[in-house]
Amino acid sequence: MKILLATYWHVPHLGGVWSYMEQLKERLEVLGHEVDLLGYGDEEGTFVHIVNQNRKLYSDKVLPLLQSMLNHSAYPEIHINHLIQYTEFRRYVYELSVAYLGLNSYDIIHTQDVISTASINRIRPQKAALVATLHGCVAQEIGLQLETIHKSPTSHVAREYYDQLEHLGATSADRTIVANQWLKRTLTEGFHVPADKLQVLHYGFDTHAFLKKLERRSEVQRPSDKKVIIYSGRLVELKGVQHLIEALHWLKKRRNDWVCWIVGEGDKMTELRFQAKYLKLTTDIVFMGKQDDIPGLLKQADVYVIPSIIENQPLSLIEAQLAGKAIIASDVGGLPEMVEHNVTGLLVPPKNPLELYKMLERLLGDDPLRERLGSQAKQWAMTHWSLDKMTDMVMNVYSSVIAERSSQAYEPSQPMGTI
Repeated sequence: MKILLATYWHVPHLGGVWSYMEQLKERLEVLGHEVDLLGYGDEEGTFVHIVNQNRKLYSDKVLPLLQSMLNHSAYPEIHINHLIQYTEFRRYVYELSVAYLGLNSYDIIHTQDVISTASINRIRPQKAALVATLHGCVAQEIGLQLETIHKSPTSHVAREYYDQLEHLGATSADRTIVANQWLKRTLTEGFHVPADKLQVLHYGFDTHAFLKKLERRSEVQRPSDKKVIIYSGRLVELKGVQHLIEALHWLKKRRNDWVCWIVGEGDKMTELRFQAKYLKLTTDIVFMGKQDDIPGLLKQADVYVIPSIIENQPLSLIEAQLAGKAIIASDVGGLPEMVEHNVTGLLVPPKNPLELYKMLERLLGDDPLRERLGSQAKQWAMTHWSLDKMTDMVMNVYSSVIAERSSQAYEPSQPMGTI
């Protein structure tokens, strides 16, 4: 088969969506299939490209046309809120670009988010089956931002818009895959997605390749006299790193035998650095920025923390498990399905720096507990995150969807339109 793995987000990038696409492509090609990867080319949305073919269309080729057609007088509802306006123009640029790049050669189109799913469903050829894997709930994440960094008098309109988009994207594919029961409940109960549209299929991970990377010597060396706490991920509001830094402020009042490595980039970097400086933690927290050798850093760490406010099934946590690290995770989203409290890690309430501090204090002061939790996390991960099993299950979804489409008349998809 010829398969397109497509996302609305920019690729390549350091996030879990790209890792999922890369690993799935590799396994599907081993099985003899031809696989292409598609997405925006950068965070600014400069172009849409098929990554492995180096074929692209620059957004400025189609944006002026869209701005002329979707002007304020003709479509005032698009311009009522800046987030709605941003998403509407960007998704139509995406849709027109994908149509230009062409979908006619694909048997399966496998999208990775609600926006690419809704967009591609409108333009896919009749023969192409559409499968979606949702790596989180966009409407829920945007909803939290509309209460904080994007709060405005029209936030309620934007919330309705993204709720509609979530429903549409989750119901546009022939089959929608979610990684855990939490996301299935979220979509069925919060966004009225029929349960029979959804299939729970947790991620796989190339454990063999990761374990080989753990054997390499890292260029970064841990201090000899301190334990290492590590966070790895995007530095954005929803990852909750600001709460980790506040917890470290409390921790420093009790002990100085630690250092915290914060690995990653994001729009909260400057604010987080200022917070660390204000709390007099500049010698205790190392902002490491983008790092290519995450396994090497994890190998040297003692405690891995993921303090997210909302989370699905992060690959960074899978990596920490495989590295045998003691884990502290927020009790939100899909994380409780990955971490069993007091067995494979510790769970803390989200946005609660005091409880996070208590768990850090507990792990740093109890070497046997820390080692036991790390060992049990690794044992669980080695039996749970099979990439081959995930690929087999994805292939079963592909085969099932193709069979269903061939047995019934195809009904043309309806245009999404605007709110």
